[in-house]
Amino acid sequence: MSPRHVLVTGAAGHIGSHVCAHLAETGHRVTATDRIPAPAGAADRYLTGDLRDRDFVAGLMDGVDAVVHLAAIPSPHGYPDDEIFTANAHSAYLVLDEAGRAGAGRAVVASSLSVLGLAWAGRDLSPAYAPVDEDHPILAEDPYALSKQAAEATAAMAHRRWGIDVVALRFPFVGTGDRLAGHVRRTRADPAETRRELWAWLDTRDAARVCLAGLRAPLRGHHVLNAVAPTTMSDRPTAELLAKFHPGTELRAALPGRTTPFAMDRCAALLGFVPRHTEPEASP
Repeated sequence: MSPRHVLVTGAAGHIGSHVCAHLAETGHRVTATDRIPAPAGAADRYLTGDLRDRDFVAGLMDGVDAVVHLAAIPSPHGYPDDEIFTANAHSAYLVLDEAGRAGAGRAVVASSLSVLGLAWAGRDLSPAYAPVDEDHPILAEDPYALSKQAAEATAAMAHRRWGIDVVALRFPFVGTGDRLAGHVRRTRADPAETRRELWAWLDTRDAARVCLAGLRAPLRGHHVLNAVAPTTMSDRPTAELLAKFHPGTELRAALPGRTTPFAMDRCAALLGFVPRHTEPEASP
């Protein structure tokens, strides 16, 4: 599949702006949407509105044959819990349902490794095992994680209901340049800072590439995939970090050096995606 006209939600965001530019560079027509006025970018059409308005969402689908849904409240901070959950779950439902109704053939949805429940829990939690694959139990106890779990379930429903093929990408912290460098510096100064994230990251340029891979891959159905860089942000060995901060985690495979504790094999096998940026930028 090679979609020609792609809708990108959350287009004014950090990932969204990179996705729009990458799609345009690779010959796609882009319809973009966000709640704020259009930034300078690569979209052929930009519409401002609320993704909780079904009529607005339906209007976005005119001529679209694929969707990249990135819009969401990005963390469980700054909004009431119920608004975080309802905004994220409702918008994911409307975008995927309207895409299916309109006959779009493919959707890529931004999920998050936070769906596991480790990152934003009210207490320290540890993964049951590592490498952490997509089958790991979800331990969500915060509204953001729950909203991502709902989005993944909605993606599966949309495929069953409409036949649209959906790839849900579980992203870690995503950044490049100063944004990534600052996160790396904090992690290396004190790895406890990102212990709940398991020190994972992905360069924003690779996030854009994996979204395109999700649109083009010859697959059917609904798939949830980890999309991470192969190394951690820390400068310490991964096994050492896990032993210190997550001593109860079962190691099911060797994690030499700074290997990420998240499994990457399904994303590589299904999408043919291998990150190009394998070392985080520790300085601007």
